[in-house]
Amino acid sequence: MSDEASIEDRTPSDFIREKIYSDLKNGNCKQIVTRFPPEPNGYLHIGHALSICLNFGIAEEVNGICNLRFDDTNPAKEELEFINSIKEDVRWLGFNWFGHTKYASDNFHQFFEWAEYLIKKGLAYVDDLTAEEIREYRGTLTEVGRDSPYRNRSAAENLQIFHDMRDGKFPEGQRVLRAKIDMGSGNINLRDPIIYRILSAHHPRTGNTWCVYPTYDFAHGQTDSIEGITHSLCTLEFADHRPLYEWFLEALPVPNKPKQYEFAKLQISYTVLSKRNLTRLVMEQHVSGWDDPRLPTISGLRRRGVPAEAIKDFIARVSVSKNEGEVELALLEHCIRDNLNYSAERRLAVLKPLKVVIENFPEGKTEWLPALNNPNSDKQELRKIPFSREIWIEQDDFMEEPSKKFFRLAPGKEVRLRYAFLVTCNTVIKDEDGKVVELQCSYDPETRGGNAPDGRKVKGTIHWVSAKHAKDAEVRVYNSFYNTPSPGRDRDFIEDINPNSLEILENCKIEPDLITLNDNVPIQFERLGYFYKDPDTTPEKCIYNRTISLRDTWNKKP
Repeated sequence: MSDEASIEDRTPSDFIREKIYSDLKNGNCKQIVTRFPPEPNGYLHIGHALSICLNFGIAEEVNGICNLRFDDTNPAKEELEFINSIKEDVRWLGFNWFGHTKYASDNFHQFFEWAEYLIKKGLAYVDDLTAEEIREYRGTLTEVGRDSPYRNRSAAENLQIFHDMRDGKFPEGQRVLRAKIDMGSGNINLRDPIIYRILSAHHPRTGNTWCVYPTYDFAHGQTDSIEGITHSLCTLEFADHRPLYEWFLEALPVPNKPKQYEFAKLQISYTVLSKRNLTRLVMEQHVSGWDDPRLPTISGLRRRGVPAEAIKDFIARVSVSKNEGEVELALLEHCIRDNLNYSAERRLAVLKPLKVVIENFPEGKTEWLPALNNPNSDKQELRKIPFSREIWIEQDDFMEEPSKKFFRLAPGKEVRLRYAFLVTCNTVIKDEDGKVVELQCSYDPETRGGNAPDGRKVKGTIHWVSAKHAKDAEVRVYNSFYNTPSPGRDRDFIEDINPNSLEILENCKIEPDLITLNDNVPIQFERLGYFYKDPDTTPEKCIYNRTISLRDTWNKKP
């Protein structure tokens, strides 16, 4: 958007854009400046994608600026690993931030000076109460708080003790600095909130320079101001914190006074989007790590093979709301399938192989058959796949005593091999335990491509791979991680984990070029689902993750 006319022509898609467009039209802002401000205490999840797409998306729409800022004010939980993963996730989603990466810690000296300013103005004091006593004195939603016995210390005494706190003269937790606002306020956040605390922790960026650290509530608004943020977009849990956000901006000599607006968090059925709970899953080893494909983390979704564009499409469909609500997981799955249907290369793979010997096909011969890489692509590119005397088919594609509606391979029954020929099962070979281990079939060489010249109809079509040319692979089939739409609603959410959320299949058979195909190419194993090569793949072992099954139930009538 390059000028005012284009702003006039654009219809806002949500209430936040409505406010921003109005501010631009009315001249309240010359340039919009937003920010995405994660705390680096874990990996981002798809809920954060809503905030990423909102903040970066709005900036792109109106020729504004969006900063990536880390609110790194709690070194006890923050790590460089998390910082790096967040940067990677934002870039992978297709966004880039303005200028250099910003950190709340860049402003630690300024925060300390502003804390001194509040002390000198009689608007902050050092409190010796314990954490438990502070909670008790704060009161409840129905009972007002009580003043701390240390609330009326002189500014000089508070300043000296605060400097002693900075200099490491007190142990962690012994004292805090609190803003002096109103212990009788109906908003608990205004009842003398803590703005500085003693922490004996190594900071990822400042090391051991500081012994005291500002709280998020104190640092957040002031960092917004320093960066020239015009619209501070937060989730609804910060609505009750907005009066405190504004109090600090009014009380301090800040260079800018941004406005805070809140929107509803993203909630998805069959999904847990709590960083605390995701951390627990990782720490208790219910998953293999933050990028486990069963997790809704952006890195987990990426490893599973979910395209960034599918996530952005999902976020666009969900939009931004003032009201809390749950989105069906099926909508996300629909967006994933919709994207992959057009972007995924088609290949043949057999996950649970059963050998088929085509008795009338010449031994040692290989016939190369044309196959379409993607029927939805404008390019309509073809590849050649090998066909030989011995092939693999899925165990489930054969039934010795077929039901009436079973249209796949059975004794005496003819079936179409995808891209190849019509074959008929003649003999079933079993091992000593009665398990079917091989099928002996015959093919009709006149049916190359799967069509009979005499016009006979064959209902069943199955996939296959040439046994001579197939490569071995491990396939990881991911299912829903939870057994219930609302994990943890009535009990510990860990109890709702699906024990069958991951099925590892060894000795799968895949087309030979899948070994060398670009790692970032999404694949549809025909008739089986969408798959993506896992980064654990080595020259000795090829691993594919199932991104999602083929069946789409979104917007379908029951």
